[in-house]
Amino acid sequence: MKYILAFLCWCGFLKSFAQKSSIPFINTEITVDGQFNEAVWQQSPTLTNFYNYLPTDIGQSENQTEVKLFHNGEFLYVQAIYNDSTEETRVNTLKRDVSIAFSDAFIIVIDTQNQEQNGYLFAVNSLGNQTDGLVGRVNDGYNLNFSWNAIWQSKAVLNGKKKQYELAIPLKALNFNKENPVFGIQLYVRDIKNNSWTIFKNVKRNYPTLDLRFTEKFTVENLPDIAASRFMVTPSITTNYQEDISNDTNETTFVPSVDVQYNLTSSLKLDATINPDFSQIDVDQQVTNLTRFAIFFPERRNFFLENADLFSNLGVNGVNPFYSRRIGAQSDIQFGIKLSGNIAPKTRIGLLNVQTDDENEIASQNFTALVGEQQVSKNFAATAYLINRQETNDFEFVDDYNRVAGININYKSNNNKWIGIANFGKSFNDGIEYKNNFYNLGIWYNQRGLRWNAGVKKVEQNYLTDVGFTPRLFNYDAINDVVIREGYTQANAGIEYQKFYENSNTLNSVRYLNYSNNTYFDETGNFNQSSHFLNSAVFFKDLSAIYYVINYDDVDLKYGFDPLRNGNSLQPDRYRFGILKIGYNSANNQKFRYRFNVQKGTYYSGKRTTAGAYLNYQLLPFANLKFNYDLNHINLNELGNETFHLARLTSEIFFSNRLNWTTYVQYNTQLDNFNINSRLQWEYKPLSYLYFVVSDNFTQNITPKNWGIAFKMNKRFDF
Repeated sequence: MKYILAFLCWCGFLKSFAQKSSIPFINTEITVDGQFNEAVWQQSPTLTNFYNYLPTDIGQSENQTEVKLFHNGEFLYVQAIYNDSTEETRVNTLKRDVSIAFSDAFIIVIDTQNQEQNGYLFAVNSLGNQTDGLVGRVNDGYNLNFSWNAIWQSKAVLNGKKKQYELAIPLKALNFNKENPVFGIQLYVRDIKNNSWTIFKNVKRNYPTLDLRFTEKFTVENLPDIAASRFMVTPSITTNYQEDISNDTNETTFVPSVDVQYNLTSSLKLDATINPDFSQIDVDQQVTNLTRFAIFFPERRNFFLENADLFSNLGVNGVNPFYSRRIGAQSDIQFGIKLSGNIAPKTRIGLLNVQTDDENEIASQNFTALVGEQQVSKNFAATAYLINRQETNDFEFVDDYNRVAGININYKSNNNKWIGIANFGKSFNDGIEYKNNFYNLGIWYNQRGLRWNAGVKKVEQNYLTDVGFTPRLFNYDAINDVVIREGYTQANAGIEYQKFYENSNTLNSVRYLNYSNNTYFDETGNFNQSSHFLNSAVFFKDLSAIYYVINYDDVDLKYGFDPLRNGNSLQPDRYRFGILKIGYNSANNQKFRYRFNVQKGTYYSGKRTTAGAYLNYQLLPFANLKFNYDLNHINLNELGNETFHLARLTSEIFFSNRLNWTTYVQYNTQLDNFNINSRLQWEYKPLSYLYFVVSDNFTQNITPKNWGIAFKMNKRFDF
């Protein structure tokens, strides 16, 4: 009898394991109401035994979650029950596509190609608010972009201490391939009340939360050959009135536009746009720039986001051959078309073409990007690309062009502790045939408590990327009012050591050392700049933290620099300066959150004093108020002194999950700008919106410059 019992237990274990690693096909439909009344939920296998991720990554979580998955060939259905220790719940927003880091929520991340390169995120907070986005690889980590959207169903129900979530994700919204029926899936639960993250597949917190290398592998049974045909059309109309008070002019425009997406296969998508309008997009958060180079701002336009990591991940930090925000920056986009996705389980392609209009003295341009990515082996992936900007006259090309080609090799070790990257790029311009290359080598090591990295890159003088982002290649000489293009070599290295105190009643962890260095040399090999960063921090049990940062720079300034923007420039010379920053961050699970810091030190030939504060008060579920303020006082002695103020007030008022009113007030004395942007947004149908936007710009002395009103309506049709 004992052998029979042992055999039955072994069979049960094998059955449980098999169920855990597969998503069954069950030909039925359910009503997404969060009640779980359908019989199918009783026969679906249960996934549980979630692990702690934060504030500790030791052991399994005290409050467990039970998850069930199945699909019917059209939808991936998800049931999740979080067994909370209290009936209370807390969220920080009722606005779609906002980070769920400060709300009770359930999250699923799906790597449909199981290549650990990119994936989808779907999240629901405990009051039913949806967030979706794309997870994409970036060098040694992964980032998340909330601008991507899909139509899917979800419902959250508060059932005593149980937080119940039910999701129906259409397979037609996902990029999958029947020849590769394995999905990498990670499940998360966020409990903001105790400031915890719990996770299904065990991951130590030295790795990024959204690290696709640590997904559980599920075989999807009976995955369809192709998803149900997806043909999405979003027509829109925009009326915009703009008045330029400074020049006493005004203009009223009426612009129709249309966006189309079609699934050629379940893993290959075709996107097209005509006369796109982006008036619904959030305004960029302004910054005080005290460097000599341009600042990077992320892409927010939906057309550029599907499979965006294919195009945006072609370079490295500070040297990227494709920066989609260059497209349409000087003139309106007439049309765009993009083909992207997998043509084989391990092969992904991207083809993008955009035509802009001619405006005043700005010539029309055609932009093309062709990218191919191949998973060579489990450890190596290769990417090749060609980027082209070509001036056009009607439908004819003009001999004014810029082309960039290159190849990237990415490495990841089997134990996920090592990551390597190698890049080579070359640009092509009429009459330029030398010093037009880019090289890069980088390596990262990561284990619990210790990580380090090292790398070197070389950017030659004529590595021109008209559609890219290479700010350090261009040096503005404020004395002679000219821009000098100069190549450089950069060597970088960093190390971080952090110790975790699981048994302490006070401490969560201490970051004893976080040091990095970037050293630059000019084209002849002479020293140009060395920047040092040193940081330590103490994290308490509630994850509040106190920290310090020391920044020290040694700069051989070759060209005049006017940081005060008063016409008095620093002269070329050797400058050594540094600043000490001390700050405190409150715990993130409070209704009132705050951060503040003070800095004092030297700056080139003078002195610098800085203070910053961030306040966030949550009147939820009705409103969320945020305030940022930064002050920079710089005294350059005989060159003058200046105090730069940067303030940003964000007010979000929620009338429902689909109707909200957001107002940004930004005050930036460095840019002599006081801006108000107020937007009423109503999602009257899933991903169909009405926008009413009012913007007003003043000088820092509140003198009117320009203002405008925009009304936009779109309607999304899914076939």
